[in-house]
Amino acid sequence: MSTNTEPSLTTELLANYAERYDGLIFDCDGTLSHSMPLHYIAWRDTMARYGIEFLEDRFYSMGGMPSEQIIAILSQEQNVSVPTDQAAAEKEAAFADQILDLMPVTAIVEVVRQHVGRLPMSVASGGIRPIIDQQLQQIGLDSIFAAIVTAEDTERHKPEPDVFLEAARRLNIPPERCIVFEDSPLGFTAAFRAGMDCVDVRPFHQK
Repeated sequence: MSTNTEPSLTTELLANYAERYDGLIFDCDGTLSHSMPLHYIAWRDTMARYGIEFLEDRFYSMGGMPSEQIIAILSQEQNVSVPTDQAAAEKEAAFADQILDLMPVTAIVEVVRQHVGRLPMSVASGGIRPIIDQQLQQIGLDSIFAAIVTAEDTERHKPEPDVFLEAARRLNIPPERCIVFEDSPLGFTAAFRAGMDCVDVRPFHQK
């Protein structure tokens, strides 16, 4: 999986990543957890209260962006003034109310479990730390990862590479020796810019 010219994506889960890499980095939403439909419901309902329409296709195209950035973009596009911090908090609370409905992406969680004790692993997400912690606890991965990097930890966000580079730094592994598991185009680009190979996990989503 070359990173020299374009993001390297595969639809096959390799049997043993320890043979090729020194560290594994996982996005959370839509990668470890089937959270995206729940996030969309929370976004749709919260934005509607402020008079903003947020269509599902648009939501998925913005996967990996921090909440504040999403709100700013939608507000500007639809010419509606929204208190960003308040709306973001309302959206996260609406998502948290659904946390018991959250399910794991089984195939990717199995990759994690197969490499416990064999390779250092990190979560690198555009979400905020409390919500990521809740998700990892819900899907039984709350004590697995050597590092967890979230939106609070970098100034720039996907498609910029910062979250993945910070994860590699905390794992003390060169970026080119890491592989990323991702579900969004913004995340694929971020992995490419970080000089990392990338697995597209979308074919492994349960219907």
